[in-house]
This record gives sequence, structure tokens and C-alpha cells, in this order.
Amino acid sequence: MSWQNVFLTQLNEADIFVKTGSISPFVEIWEIDDKHWQDFAKIAFEFKLRWAAGFAEQIDDQFHVYACFETAGNYILLRATINVSKPEIPSQATVYAAANRSERHTHDMFGITFLNHPDPRCWTRHKVWKKSDHPLRHDFPVQGFPADVTPPDTDYHFVQSHGVGVYEIPVGPVHAGIIEPGHFRFQAVGELILNLEERLGYVHKGTEKIAEGRSPEGLAKLAARVSGDTCVSHTWAACMAMEQAAGVEIPKRAALIRGIFAERERIANHLGDLGAICNDVAFAFAFMQMMRLKELWCRSNYELFGHRFLMDKIIVGGVAVDVTEATSKFLLSDIEQLRAELADLMPAIDLNSSLEDRLYTAGYLSPETAAHFGTLGFVGRASGQNFDVRRDAPYAPYDSVKVKVALEDQGDIASRFWVRYKEINASMKLIKQFVEQLEQLPEGDLVANWKTPETGSYGLGIVDGWRGEIISYVRFAENNTIARFYPRDPSQLNWEALEKAVLNNIVPDFPVCNKSFNCSYSGNDL
Repeated sequence: MSWQNVFLTQLNEADIFVKTGSISPFVEIWEIDDKHWQDFAKIAFEFKLRWAAGFAEQIDDQFHVYACFETAGNYILLRATINVSKPEIPSQATVYAAANRSERHTHDMFGITFLNHPDPRCWTRHKVWKKSDHPLRHDFPVQGFPADVTPPDTDYHFVQSHGVGVYEIPVGPVHAGIIEPGHFRFQAVGELILNLEERLGYVHKGTEKIAEGRSPEGLAKLAARVSGDTCVSHTWAACMAMEQAAGVEIPKRAALIRGIFAERERIANHLGDLGAICNDVAFAFAFMQMMRLKELWCRSNYELFGHRFLMDKIIVGGVAVDVTEATSKFLLSDIEQLRAELADLMPAIDLNSSLEDRLYTAGYLSPETAAHFGTLGFVGRASGQNFDVRRDAPYAPYDSVKVKVALEDQGDIASRFWVRYKEINASMKLIKQFVEQLEQLPEGDLVANWKTPETGSYGLGIVDGWRGEIISYVRFAENNTIARFYPRDPSQLNWEALEKAVLNNIVPDFPVCNKSFNCSYSGNDL
């Protein structure tokens, strides 16, 4: 008997009745009564399902509330329906810590109350909005109700610590560098961190609202800008969801090129992060060398495909640019050059005792805590979370290759450093395999013919970006326009784990702990 059948039997014994369906080989949609929303989570937790995403949408006078669960590459998209007149549903955050901020975001955007939620504070709420304003409801205009002056965000109630020698350190939201705004509130004794709490949302862009009414092409462009360092993977996830809803299968050639784009994006960002981690502990040589390699890599992107970050090169139904014979030779040469450079550079990094002193054991995230918060990508894999969408829920072109997942179990900054390095090597091998497969294909279409989806059709795109699993939900309205778009960046789950990883570290180690996670502000602040 499959785990799904065992799970359903357990639900039935608890008088939780489920209507099941499927929207892709790896994704099932289950519908339950709203009163069992939390009860379902309790049983899912017993079955060790990972809580992966949560969101909502308004359809006429009803809200559909969703939660996505995963186990061994199998996904359940859970849905319950509640009335707009009394928008209440039990909280899953009492069972899954990962659901905390997601439910708070849904409350702020829709006015849905999650009963008995452990943290009732607003999360995504501009001070210009009144308490009765919920921007993702249909009656809220996209331009909002602008005020002449927006009041300062001064009344957020941070957790307080008390005791002899305890003091508080506010950091941000404006930082000394060029990073986006985010506030970090520390409590410490001496240099020892007792508690860290984040306050994000300062770059809320209204992404979900301005997606409404767009064409598929327009949504693909918007998805590329959810998080600028992840434009390939976010676009891919959104396009996958739209293609799923429309019943469109992209050409094999386009899938291989998408894979090349995604792995080049992964390599570029990992190179930058390896250098930045070294820079935060004053190892300037490694920083300069890694940034040089990243710059060369991005220049190759521009020379080959017309954009340093490959923005807008994935389009609905396929890709916007081909890989020619000359491009293939360049790609393989680029890999060999990078491999040779890293072979010279990494021993100098590995043998640096000062670097070792700063990275090993610092920023420890235990496997238990990583699992508790559902951490993803290199953050999760450095703490023993053996999951990768490319391997465990493979999509083209990853279903035609063997994906080697980099894994560490030490859970410290060093582990997150070395997982990145291992992923660079694995990505270079994948690119080579994709190029070799392309060379065996005859020239063909890069874009599939589009089919206008039926009104109400929806899809769930799930890809592995360089930070980890990305989940995008798309539902279509009439006339080939978008009714709802929700992108879940991996940072939305990794941010909270950072708060735990810095505990019992010293304050001067926070920057390198933070960099070892490198969560996206923009990907969180939709």
C-alpha cells in the first residue's frame, strides 16, 4: 500500500474526508473542509511531510486557502474553501513553524484570520494601509490609496529580553552596503547573541497584485523580477505553472537550454557567495578572485545570450535564444577554464587556517532545526536535508541525467561554503551533459505553440533554483489573462532558520552567518 493510501486511511479514521485529484505526475490536489485544516497538518506532521508553501486567492465571494506539503518528491496541494463574509480557518503554524510568516502574510493581504496563530503581529503591512485594507482582495485598487506622508514603522513589538547585562542592538533597515533593506533586532550579553528577530517587508513591491490581468508573456517578465539574482529559476517556475495549466509541452531543445541557463545562474551566484563569505572574515584575496570569476562568467552570459543574468531568456512555451554549434564550444571551454581556475584557487582557501577558525562551528544549524523550519537549497543540504527537486521530482531536462546532490551534515558556515563549491562542480557536469544532448538533436523549434487555457485553469510550477526549491502557483482568468500568481522563494523558509543559526554566536560573526545563508529580501517581500 502506498504512503498516500496509508495517509488517506489515517485521515478517514480521524473523520477527515478528502477529495483528491492530480495536476502533474508529482503533484496531487486534495480538498478538505476548512474545520479540519489544522487536523490535517497534525497528521501530515506525524507522517513527516514537509510544509512547503501557503497562500490564498479570492474567487467571487469565497477564499481558497492552500498549503503545499512534500515528501520524497511527492507534493500535496491542500485546499479549503471559506466565505469572504467570515474568513477564518485554523492555523497550521501551531504544528509547522514554517507556516508562521506565510499565514501572517495571507492575513495581511486577504484579511483571513488563522485561529490560534502563535504570532498575531502583522507581517506584510505598509503603514499607509488602514487596518481594514487588504490589498489582494478584488475591491482593493492596484494603486491603493496613496497618502501624502506615510507614518514611520515604529510600533512593531519586538521580543524583549531582560536581565543583568542584557542589551539590545538594532541593525538596519538601511545598511552600510548596497544590500536591500531589512531590520535585525539583537539581544546580547557582551558579544554573545541571545536572540535575533528579523523585520522584513521594506521592499514590498505588490508583485501578486500587479500580476492580475497580465498576459502569460507579461507574467513571465514579472516573475523574472521577483528576485533579480534568480530571474532564470523564478521565470521557469512561473512558465512551468502556466504551461501546465494550458496543457503545453515545451520542445526538448528548449528544456535543455533552460537547464543550461539554470545551472549557469547557480554557478554565478555560488561563486559570488564563496567570495563574499571570505570577504566577511577579511580574506580579501579569495573575495577578489571569486568575484573576478563571477564577472567573467556573467560576461560570457552576455556574450552568448545577450544578458548578464539571463533575464527574459526563458519565455512561455520555451526559450528566446538558441544554443548554436559555436555557442556549445564556448560553453564547454568556459567550463574548462573555470574548473582550472578553481583547481588553483581552492587549495589556498582550504589551507587558510584563519579562514578555518572563522567558518568552522560558527553559525551552527542542527539537522533537527533545519527540518523544523523546512530549510531549502544549500542551507538545508549543509544540515543534512537530502532533498533536491531536480533529483527527487525531476522535470525536463533533469529527468534525462543523474543529478548528484551535494550534502554535508556539520550545519556550520563551512558546510554551507563547501556545499556551494560542490554544487558548482555538479552544475558544470550537468551543463556539459545538456550541451552534449543538444549536439545530438537536429535543429528544431525553441517555442511550443500556445494554447489558451480555460478560465479557472491552474498549475503549480516547482523547480530547483540556486537557493533551493521554488514553487509558483498560477491560475488563469478569462481571455488568456492571469487571475492569481504566487511565487514562493526559498528564502521565505530560510530566513527564520537564520534567527536560530546565530544563537550563541558572537555579534561580530553575524555578517558572515548572514552571508552564508544569503536569503533574498526581494524574494520574501512580494
